[in-house]
Amino acid sequence: MVNLISPQLYRFFSSQTDRAGAENMLHDAWRRIHQSRHTYRPGEPMLPWLYAIARCVRSDNYRRRRRISSPETGADVSDVPSIQTDVAKSRTLFEEFVAGLPKGQREAVTLLRVTGLSIEEVARATSSTGWAVKRRVHRAYQRLRRLLRTRSHGVESLRSGI
Repeated sequence: MVNLISPQLYRFFSSQTDRAGAENMLHDAWRRIHQSRHTYRPGEPMLPWLYAIARCVRSDNYRRRRRISSPETGADVSDVPSIQTDVAKSRTLFEEFVAGLPKGQREAVTLLRVTGLSIEEVARATSSTGWAVKRRVHRAYQRLRRLLRTRSHGVESLRSGI
């Protein structure tokens, strides 16, 4: 089971961070899954339960990174832009577009499209309703369409100017 689920969880984590961070979160997620295995209810779908734990790991990791980096705000951070550009270069086009979405929409689209969960499973993993997930995904698709339109218009205007 670990070999089947790990690639999906890794994709879930890597959509928000670099490779090393995703690997660390994956390790932490499996540790927490093992520690909380007694909370799983037999007969219930396992993927939403796993993704709920993974979601907590990702949130905790974000808070930890933010807490560590916040005292260093006044320090010289000349290396930060180069790190950010390296991460941005490694993203796929999908990840670049999804990065512009609000957190809830980004999470719903990632769980639905990248990890392959159903609407109901995403709802369970995010502690919301199926209707709320559908609404988030619909709004995310609308925003992505607008983003694609503006990007394609920009490319067309560049081509016509040449």
